[in-house]
Amino acid sequence: MDITTMKKILLVLTSQDTLGETGEPTGYNVAEASHPWKVFQDAGYFVDFASIAGGQPPQDEVQQDDPVQVEFTQDETAKASLYNTPKVSVVDPSQYDAVYLVGGHGTMWDFTGNADLQKLVASVYDAGGVVGAVCHGPSGLVDVELSNGLNLLSGRKVAGFTNAEEEAVGKQDTVPYLLQDKLEEQGATVKVAENWEENVQVDERLVTGQNPQSAAGVAKEMTKLLTEVVREQKAEEEQAAQALREEHDAEKAEDEDEQA
Repeated sequence: MDITTMKKILLVLTSQDTLGETGEPTGYNVAEASHPWKVFQDAGYFVDFASIAGGQPPQDEVQQDDPVQVEFTQDETAKASLYNTPKVSVVDPSQYDAVYLVGGHGTMWDFTGNADLQKLVASVYDAGGVVGAVCHGPSGLVDVELSNGLNLLSGRKVAGFTNAEEEAVGKQDTVPYLLQDKLEEQGATVKVAENWEENVQVDERLVTGQNPQSAAGVAKEMTKLLTEVVREQKAEEEQAAQALREEHDAEKAEDEDEQA
């Protein structure tokens, strides 16, 4: 990853179109894709999409009273990208400075345990990139092992769709597991806010949010982290350049002394 540019962010979407065996339709949450997409676009980043199975990922209902969702679904570039997304298995993680896992109930079936997604997330983080996830999206962080052998979630402060929110939407007996419980089993400390309140947690280069209301906030914190990394890189480059100039000046002075 070339961290001097920090220009590409990958949004990963579920390919699961039904809630398990119920036959009830599902897909990625449009609010959780559109609001971060808007934040990243406005910050000057290139946004790409990928999905678990590739092709056109299923989406939940668009809220027509939300202008950002409407803009997202009508944007020609976004529509073209979503029409035929690549599988996560063929994505080159070195091309991205950040990866953001979009939520939606479908992720509970195809994000968790997906080795290709785990590898993608770990590769971006190991390379110094930023990882974000919101609502049910943190299901894609489960069992992600970093190059140092540690679990990405171990010892982390995170947020995700809570047990109370799952009960509030009546899906506690439909989903394969409760996300809050799973995150805690992974060794994370889950910070819980009231149902549907914005709750964004930042732990080093991992940013997570509790619910759809937290999606834009997750994206904003991710852009802050990316900006900090760029500044640090530029400072290191300036220090290296200054050291090189001083070395050259010292060599030049030494040569002049010898000639004198």
